[in-house]
Amino acid sequence: MIIALESAVRLAVWLLLAPLLPGVINKVKAWVAGRRGPPVLQLYFDLARLWRKSVVMSTLASPGFVAGPAIAWVALAGAAMLMPLGPAGGAISFKGDVLLLVYLLALARFCTAWAALETGSAFGGMGAAREVSFAVLSEVALITAVLALSVQTGNITLSEMLSLSVGSGAMLLAAGLFGVLLAENCRVPFDDPNTHLELTMVHEAMVLDHSGPPFAVILHGASIKLLLFAVLLSQVVLPVGKLSPLAGTATLAGAVLAVTVCVGLVESLTARMAFRRVPLILTASFLLCLFALLLALKGGA
Repeated sequence: MIIALESAVRLAVWLLLAPLLPGVINKVKAWVAGRRGPPVLQLYFDLARLWRKSVVMSTLASPGFVAGPAIAWVALAGAAMLMPLGPAGGAISFKGDVLLLVYLLALARFCTAWAALETGSAFGGMGAAREVSFAVLSEVALITAVLALSVQTGNITLSEMLSLSVGSGAMLLAAGLFGVLLAENCRVPFDDPNTHLELTMVHEAMVLDHSGPPFAVILHGASIKLLLFAVLLSQVVLPVGKLSPLAGTATLAGAVLAVTVCVGLVESLTARMAFRRVPLILTASFLLCLFALLLALKGGA
């Protein structure tokens, strides 16, 4: 009973705090531009509004059009439950859970792309193709980072991999995973979440045909994914697992806020890159993670 209650509390923390991150990013962007900007809680208001709306579906769409976002949301929530939160560890932990984390992220992407293809929209198919093509390189970088952590710590359990310092490769992993974070969450310079030009959209092109509660599920799932990668990046750099529960929680919260602010600054100070140059950035992220892996292998030898 106690374990079930603790898991429910952890899940509630993930679900309730995740929409804060897009609000912080938008606030940072508004501050840099000299504007007041939307409130930090804007996504909460948007989600509440979308839940009250009805669903508009194409006559060509199958039930997969609604099932896709739902399965993707469940996969992301499951991945969040696997992610340790500093000294508190993860709600679900077992040997090799990091492999399940990678597969759950891939499942969420597959279901989102699947739902985008359901309506037969040219823009949905275009966005899904771009999303999957970017994922080929970002997943390689993520898997290489996981290998580096595993070699450095000698473990394949997330709570153990992130509780120890990764040594000299920490900054390399941080730089590589930051690029993966931007790509996986469709942020600048890979994508512009505020664009309204269909020909340049990636993630937004996939969700153009969604409305009502399914669209709310997609937006909330995207915020969970952003929080998950921010927590992962923070714990790669800072061994918060060695701290006391209070100090570890405060340090992790501050690190996640710092990562979120950095994302807002990147979006404010850089422009979206041409599609042909996106693979260069992802390749650079992969190489940074690969160098961290080589350092871990050399240290182990």
